[in-house]
Amino acid sequence: QVQLAESGGGSVQAGGSLRLSCALSGNTDSISCMGWSRQAPGKEPERVARFRPDGGETWYPRSVNGRFNIFLDSAKNTLYLEMSDLKPEDTAEYTCAAGRWLPGCDYRYRGQGTQVTVSS
Repeated sequence: QVQLAESGGGSVQAGGSLRLSCALSGNTDSISCMGWSRQAPGKEPERVARFRPDGGETWYPRSVNGRFNIFLDSAKNTLYLEMSDLKPEDTAEYTCAAGRWLPGCDYRYRGQGTQVTVSS
């Protein structure tokens, strides 16, 4: 089992920045992919970043590409999501997840989420 715990959410004005953290613990050697998703009230969940530690491959959707950056601090077993130039439409609950590459990540482990609110 792997446990994930997010932190770093909060409120920020449009154009601002936030860094979310996701601390991983447990059997982290079983993890081969990880990512962040978000869900706003009344909307479908959206994957906003994916990272594969083996090779460092990252992926972002067009909606956040160039503004969000996902990276892993292996020494701290912590996954980060740096968000810049935030927009009101980025307001959502952000959740980190991790799993095995099948191919495609199964995201079998998920955190509890952290709220990000961007005001105009």
